[in-house]
Amino acid sequence: MGKGNYAIPKTKQEATARLASLRKAIEHHRYLYHVLDTSEISPEALDSLKHELVLIEEAYPDLVTPDSPSQRVAGEPQKGFKKIPHAVPQWSFNDAFSEDDMREFDLRTKRFLKSALGLPAARGLPAQAGLSAAKNIVQAGHEVSPAYTCELKIDGLKVVLTYESGLLKTGATRGDGTVGEDVTSNVRTIESIPLVLTEPRSLIVEGEVWMPKSEFERQNKERKKRGEEPFANPRNIAAGSIRQLDPEIAAKRHLDTFIYDIARIENKFPETQVEELALLRTLGFKVNPHFKLCADIEEVIAYWKSWQIKKDKQDYWIDGVVVKVNEKMYQDAIGYTGKAPRFGIAFKFPAEQVTTTVEDIVLQVGRTGVVTPVAHLRPVSVAGSTVSRATLHNEDEIARLDVRLGDTVVLQKAGDVIPDIVAVVKEMRTGREKKFVFPKFVLESDGTANPIERVPGQAAYRCVNKNSFAQKRRKFYYFVSKKGFDIDGCGPKVIDALLDAELISSFDDLFTLTLGDVLTLPRFAEKSAENLIESIEKARRITLGKFLTALSIEHVGEETAHDLADAFGSITKIRVASFDDFNNIYGVGEVVARALVAWFADEYHSALLDRLLTHVQIESQKSKVKSQKLSGKTFVLTGTLATLGRDEAKDKIRALGGEISESVSSKTSFVVAGENPGSKIEKARTLGVRVVSEEEFLRMIY
Repeated sequence: MGKGNYAIPKTKQEATARLASLRKAIEHHRYLYHVLDTSEISPEALDSLKHELVLIEEAYPDLVTPDSPSQRVAGEPQKGFKKIPHAVPQWSFNDAFSEDDMREFDLRTKRFLKSALGLPAARGLPAQAGLSAAKNIVQAGHEVSPAYTCELKIDGLKVVLTYESGLLKTGATRGDGTVGEDVTSNVRTIESIPLVLTEPRSLIVEGEVWMPKSEFERQNKERKKRGEEPFANPRNIAAGSIRQLDPEIAAKRHLDTFIYDIARIENKFPETQVEELALLRTLGFKVNPHFKLCADIEEVIAYWKSWQIKKDKQDYWIDGVVVKVNEKMYQDAIGYTGKAPRFGIAFKFPAEQVTTTVEDIVLQVGRTGVVTPVAHLRPVSVAGSTVSRATLHNEDEIARLDVRLGDTVVLQKAGDVIPDIVAVVKEMRTGREKKFVFPKFVLESDGTANPIERVPGQAAYRCVNKNSFAQKRRKFYYFVSKKGFDIDGCGPKVIDALLDAELISSFDDLFTLTLGDVLTLPRFAEKSAENLIESIEKARRITLGKFLTALSIEHVGEETAHDLADAFGSITKIRVASFDDFNNIYGVGEVVARALVAWFADEYHSALLDRLLTHVQIESQKSKVKSQKLSGKTFVLTGTLATLGRDEAKDKIRALGGEISESVSSKTSFVVAGENPGSKIEKARTLGVRVVSEEEFLRMIY
């Protein structure tokens, strides 16, 4: 039997043993937390252990003992959404997770005020007066000590509202920050969004759409009555509701909003963030009342701490505090990076943690043959969704955590997204847990044993047989993805169905499929089958760079594929190229050169290419250089760019005569740093390579 996300033991003997372990662990961590003022696991994880104990005791009431921890005192439907370009770029805030992060943000903010006053005004706002005022303050030698406005970070869906002469014109989602979806019809159904302002002002505002917890619970009760699956969390249902094609459905969801920012406004802009919130409220917008003006960063931290305690009492989900410099002239002086405001930050609450058990550890094979251990968990709800799997990364990580089969573990979502095992609750061990030992092989879906081995000098294991069925699936997924042939409607599930039905066994088989073949697959109607065949037909023309990328040649990623395409211009020349021909290309190197020679010399690959070339037309590829503005400059892109896609950025660089590399070296001219840039930044600094923001990069290419 079971209850919620917890498995209730089937026998009294099992329940007795589990309760003994739970009571021991809870008492241990209770003592650490309440007596010694320290902790090994979070309060949320401890609560999860207590919750499981109560559920088992409810199932076996005669096992309740006086010393148990539980005994302490207790419109019209639309055909689709049209795209809507944002008049003002929609930035996202960088995150902070600790008090030290916030103190560093405070120091960084003050440094920027003193050294970065020459930056252009952000968002196209008329801020020159503010910049001049800020410069005068600093140049006069005054100490810069900005105040901060703290606002609750609502866990909902961002919406951008445009008003003209006081009337609501459009409502849009954030999208990629540059282009969103037009959801005006649905936005109009939200009672807290004014259709007409109290003053005939033209402006663009930003806010959060959310569903009240009480409404969320009501909706789920109704769904259960109808035999439907309940929604996972209020944020998901808010996002899904605002993107309903039928506005009547959105109206029935009783969504709400908080508006928190003016992105653009005619006439004078408010001088502080607090005044901006006051103006929004005056104009008729719903503004969250719990914001606070803080004199310094320590007051900010105190506010953040207080709301960790109070957040659950609100009728909406709160996942942190947004902190902004209050003075607008300081905001304009500090400005923006390529993807986020420098003058603000999202101070996140600690990640939610729960406990669960490891039921199995299964090896997953990637397209390059790398084997990743994945923990199969007793399903548990964490941060609003049910999790049953978490990657354990590699053998060294398993050893570091000492994770064993049957262990009770602490699970959290890294960045509130990726499930991550952070600790083992060793006090829960019964002695029946088993250490995981990497096997000498993995089983294919057909039962074939595929040997694996640890890569010398690395923590990774890899399949010895590089043509295993599991790898074949992954390679097919990559072949049809956007990085390769970009076959719309041909995702992993379709590839699996085609492979399982033995309709395809090599890449070229995709181009021999008929309508009749596809109609034999489960869940394929005539229209969906026609769409797939049409997508395959469109994919028959492909650039040389994408063609090479799609082949999954070892060590050849997108950048190297484009370098090869630029250097040789045709697949014919690449097929007969020598080791020296490859090695002489900037960005290739000896390891990649050897891999290329070996791949093209292989008889199977040669025959595959011959067959593919009878079905597809490869466009001769040389970069279309419009100018030599970036001639002789080599760029490395790292992280996520906010204002343009990575492929678009690469095309811009090539069009201006520049080159792109996948790795940082002494020959690199610039490293362009987007969101979450990773280790390439550190390497650039070590080598003395200049790191530029997206904003600086945009000035280079435009």
